[in-house]
Amino acid sequence: GTATFSDIANGIALEEGFWLGDAFASGGSTGYDHKKMGITARGAWESVKRHFRELGRDIQFEDVTVVGVGDMSGDVFGNGMLLSRHIQLIGAFNHRHVFIDPNPDPERSFEERKRLFERAGSSWADYDPDAISAGGGVYERTAKSVPLSDEAREALGIEDESLKPTELIRALLRAPVDLLWNGGIGTYVKASSESHADAGDKANDAVRVNASELRAEVIGEGGNLGVTQAGRVEFALAGGRLNTDAIDNSGGVDCSDREVNIKILLDAVVEAGDLTEKQRNSLLVEMTDAVAALVLKDNYEQAETLSLAEANASSMLDVHQRFLRFLETRRNLDRGLEALPDDEEISERKREHGGLTRPELALLLAYSKIDLYDALLDSDVPEDPYLSAELERYFPAPLPERFGEQMRAHRLGRQIVATQVVNNVLHGGGITFAFRLHEETGAPASQIARAYACAREIFEMRPLWGEIELLDNRCESSVQITLLLEGRRLVERASRWLLGNRPRRLDIASTVQHFRPGAMALYASITRLLAPEDAEPLARRADELREQGVPEDLGTRVAALPIMFSALDIVTVADETELDVDRVAAVHFRLGSRLGLHWVRDQIVALPRDDRWRARARAALRDDLYAIHRELTGEVLRSASAETEPDELVDSWIEANPASQRTLQTLGDIRGGQSYDLTTLPVAVRELRNMTSG
Repeated sequence: GTATFSDIANGIALEEGFWLGDAFASGGSTGYDHKKMGITARGAWESVKRHFRELGRDIQFEDVTVVGVGDMSGDVFGNGMLLSRHIQLIGAFNHRHVFIDPNPDPERSFEERKRLFERAGSSWADYDPDAISAGGGVYERTAKSVPLSDEAREALGIEDESLKPTELIRALLRAPVDLLWNGGIGTYVKASSESHADAGDKANDAVRVNASELRAEVIGEGGNLGVTQAGRVEFALAGGRLNTDAIDNSGGVDCSDREVNIKILLDAVVEAGDLTEKQRNSLLVEMTDAVAALVLKDNYEQAETLSLAEANASSMLDVHQRFLRFLETRRNLDRGLEALPDDEEISERKREHGGLTRPELALLLAYSKIDLYDALLDSDVPEDPYLSAELERYFPAPLPERFGEQMRAHRLGRQIVATQVVNNVLHGGGITFAFRLHEETGAPASQIARAYACAREIFEMRPLWGEIELLDNRCESSVQITLLLEGRRLVERASRWLLGNRPRRLDIASTVQHFRPGAMALYASITRLLAPEDAEPLARRADELREQGVPEDLGTRVAALPIMFSALDIVTVADETELDVDRVAAVHFRLGSRLGLHWVRDQIVALPRDDRWRARARAALRDDLYAIHRELTGEVLRSASAETEPDELVDSWIEANPASQRTLQTLGDIRGGQSYDLTTLPVAVRELRNMTSG
């Protein structure tokens, strides 16, 4: 726990000589006080801000109407209702009172909420009546009836002139507001198909409502189990925005995990005599803000992962269905218990061009993390020297600088590294990244994780993603998501290439060292090396991004990402021919333009992938084309002296190749017929293969 009993539990652990000592229970007098940090509410607010940002609103600077569960003396409710000065709290309830404020003044009500939060043991009865707008008030839940003013009825969107307290709470939950903020205890929303018994919270049967009745746009689940999972799905299918409580309120759990792991590290330092217990406790306090920053970054990225998954939910439904079947076999997943759709429901969503909802994707994310974590922990990935740097990324400053050596001996070091790698792979690659790459390549999870790390580092995606995330509220959220997905596609393609073209046991450090310089050189020169017909679409895309609010330099780099995948083939040919990357790239791109390789690639990428076999056929065709392009580039470069200009070299080679006329004629016929599918495009690739000496 994180409250009163932590010190008692830790005291027993110390008395009994248990190795965890006062890290047995987080919180307590020498731990992080979650209420003072407001960490659970702040983590949930990251989700809430993202929901509204994706609706085109910045609730830190725009008024947002709210109804809530809880009161200002509570940790999650109290801290949450102080996270924006633009909150208009229309109403709230706890176990004793119902609070109604039909037209709150954001600034005045903020100050009053702050006063109550700072007053120990406050309740809604302590709210200053003068701070409540006309027609509002605080009402006892024991009252027989509550009279409702015109203002209150308008705010709640009802016509009743009076209601019983239980009915008033139901009206509050159904109010037409922007946000429903759950910071209390109890399950208040279920699905229409569920009974009250299904909700498993008999004490609140009288006030519970169906998700279909809600009129809020967004739900923030700072508390546990405020909405049943089936209720979440029903709300999401109707257009509401929410995650799950496990996503929204994970900040508190994350903070506790970090506290325990920090104490394990520092206690080893204390035991070695390099730190006193008093110094340890002072250091814990000093790191409070740094710990909070790491936790909030996790919250931000987890919600972002769901947004990216949601953007592709429809096109990925077939993959998600296969993943669900895999989890049923591998993880004993019970779809009915988890309120996940069965195959019949999935077929219905396919017909309607829908996908899994956000709360369903959140469950897939959880199961994916568990499965990948177990696989990595059962491998040598946590021992990889390159990935061991994730251990230092996990701990706040100044611990890596001061206690790096002791950190590497951490008793839970393997588990921390595995957790970090899992979070990285699923955030950067997507929920089904490991599953899909295993399906396509047969590679084990350990090798997939290594390939992902290589691809991310070769193309320096971390700083690029960081720049994109800084665009919050500076450009439309849909633009940000598009930019992030462009980076994800490059990482996925590069990971697949590495799994197919490099040694089965990838050495991350040497692979990154081998490919990154060439990739960075290509970044710098790509617009100069491309043929005009290929450079023009890139420039046009960069201009579009600039008009959408993306900084010019960032837009240019993102526009080049689809082409940057060629860096792996270009560096490989440069090694084989012992030529510099620029020359190889010039020939590579000239060939792509002259032979229509780039055009064929674009048609292959545009092929449907709405089932497993179409996706596999598409991927195989694309990989064949890339291999042919690489082979042709090598042949052209070996055919003449290093002094020959790239354009002249390519043109001469094509003219001398006996298969060129037939190939170009076939490609022209396919373009003229304007039929680009799995009957015509394999013919194009076969003809291009005929141009190679093999």
